[in-house]
Amino acid sequence: MLILTNANAGTHDTETLERIAALLREGGREVALRPTGSPEDLDRALDEHPAGGSGDVVVAAGGDGSIHGLVTRLRARGELGGRTVGLLPMGTGNDLARNLGIPLDPEGAARLLADGTPRELDILVDEDGGVVLNAVHVGIGATAARRATRFKPYLKAAAFSLGAVLSGMRETGWNLRVQADGESVAEGRFLMVALSNASGIAGGTAQLAADGHPGDGRVELVVSAATGPLARVGFALRLRKGTHRHREDVVHTTACSVTISGEPFLANADGEVSGPYTHRCWTLDARAWRIIAPG
Repeated sequence: MLILTNANAGTHDTETLERIAALLREGGREVALRPTGSPEDLDRALDEHPAGGSGDVVVAAGGDGSIHGLVTRLRARGELGGRTVGLLPMGTGNDLARNLGIPLDPEGAARLLADGTPRELDILVDEDGGVVLNAVHVGIGATAARRATRFKPYLKAAAFSLGAVLSGMRETGWNLRVQADGESVAEGRFLMVALSNASGIAGGTAQLAADGHPGDGRVELVVSAATGPLARVGFALRLRKGTHRHREDVVHTTACSVTISGEPFLANADGEVSGPYTHRCWTLDARAWRIIAPG
């Protein structure tokens, strides 16, 4: 088992990981801890621990950004189908862990790694090969994530809510066209367009797609036209409960591919903000990877 750690982790995290590694070795497993701070570091660690040996199970010790980066590199290397992925949640939001039922405490997650079985899950892939494990947002979801970044060290998961409030006060929407499986489903000025492969986002503070499941072979699409001041507030309140899809200014459907085009927009994929873009397409890759998670 190869555990990839954050090269910039503090003393407390390092002690926790050493304790977890010791617990996993009690079962006679070969466990290697490798600090990584860049894609190059990650590649070197994977090269040194190939599949078929200690790298059969590769564990990301960190948050959504860490597991996102690992899956991205494995897919780029052509190794996503040949390795099993594990997760030790040590991030801010831990959305993937929450959505899959992976324990948030390190000891509980370690027990799952020792005794659990792999699950096959879907991913979303953009035209540049970028992956999405949980959700990708265009519009206010992306600007909120960017504004939340500076507050994460102090507010942890609450930073997402503050970022959303700040964005909700300033953003009035983007002119976009949205296509699902090649058919136009919405065109106009929208507050948010979101594709979700799971249910919860933003550290569990919002239920973007109540019916979302990362292994059901479809993606949940939510398009919100709640651009007015009161409408934005109402949408945000309903989003927290997962009832926003019943609003008249929201389009909700499922698809296997989604294309968004229009005026320049940012995209927030699993907390990683990129862009601006004027055109972006995401396609579902069903059962593309395996992660140790509760059934």
